[in-house]
Amino acid sequence: QVQLVESGGGLAQVGDSLRLSCAASGRTISTYTMAWFRQAPGKEREFVAAITWRRTYYANSLKGRFTISRDNAKNTVYLQMNSLKPEDTAVYYCAAGNPSTIVRGTEYDYWGQGTQVTVSS
Repeated sequence: QVQLVESGGGLAQVGDSLRLSCAASGRTISTYTMAWFRQAPGKEREFVAAITWRRTYYANSLKGRFTISRDNAKNTVYLQMNSLKPEDTAVYYCAAGNPSTIVRGTEYDYWGQGTQVTVSS
């Protein structure tokens, strides 16, 4: 079993930057695809970014502002968020698995509890 714990969320203003962390325990993440999803009030969960052994993937609307990275030695995945906008306000979730379709949340086996990001203008 893999335990995932997100951190780094909080209150930010438009234009600020935040870096979210996802610390894994139980098993190494080196063999997993890791991803970030987010869910805003009244909206469906949406794909943010993912990282495999060979490449990264991003939601089209977030390319250039968000960056996903992983440190296998620390068993941690990061999401660097720059130029934050009010529409980025959501609960951000970390996920791990071996998905066939990486943008679909149901393909992942493990999820963190989420961390709240609130961006005010």
